[in-house]
Amino acid sequence: MSNYYNARKTYGLFNPKSETPFKLSRSKIDLFVECPQCFYLDRRLGVGRPPGFPFTLNSAVDTLLKKEFDLLRKDGLPHPLFEEFGIEAIPFSSEKLDDYRNTFIGVQYLHKPSNFLVFGGVDDLWINPNNEIIVVDYKATAKQGEVNLDAEWQNGYKRQMEVYQWLVRNNGYEVSNTGYFVYCNGDVGQDKFDAKLDFKIKIIPYTGDTSWIEPKLMEIKECLMKDEIPEMNSDCDYCNYRKESVLAKIRFNKNVQRNIKK
Repeated sequence: MSNYYNARKTYGLFNPKSETPFKLSRSKIDLFVECPQCFYLDRRLGVGRPPGFPFTLNSAVDTLLKKEFDLLRKDGLPHPLFEEFGIEAIPFSSEKLDDYRNTFIGVQYLHKPSNFLVFGGVDDLWINPNNEIIVVDYKATAKQGEVNLDAEWQNGYKRQMEVYQWLVRNNGYEVSNTGYFVYCNGDVGQDKFDAKLDFKIKIIPYTGDTSWIEPKLMEIKECLMKDEIPEMNSDCDYCNYRKESVLAKIRFNKNVQRNIKK
């Protein structure tokens, strides 16, 4: 079995009879939005999607950006990029910031109607002159042309931002509706590699709408409480793979049986 994938989980699963708040990560909310069946298999039955292998280059960019902003945070100074992109803010300082950034702790909030302890680890927080917290997410890619948020698959990025805004707001902070994506784009137009990769950085504003989150949490609760696996999502690659692999096995076994009878 792969070191990156446990095919059968027995911990952290939802128990309909338990009164203990159930920890629900931001990424699992997005999994439900993408495919309720995959979500149910994961959180109720313990069979999760195989993960992608970690993108260590992206992680390196994330780590270095945090170090860069932390140097300015210590002195209460704005990043030079703020002037370039017309942003009035400085990095936000808090003794809780390390926890807020921690993937396994994150910003947490108990949503009492669902009894979900929702959490998510932010990349960064800034603060503007109105004392509003600005949620910031780092992204790294390498593509020709300008980076943007126009692709359909990037809707997940937008939901990610909105959940973070909702979490921070429910922790008692005034939160700006506008968050920012710090998008680092590796420059593939260079003549040679020369043992370095240059990045062009673009800060993209995004105005979040968190109104969908609490109704979605109640949908998730209703789904988990049922002793019934949701229907497959025809647009889900994982559902289609499971379906076609089962059908292929059935066809194969039938052909084997026919050949034996001959």
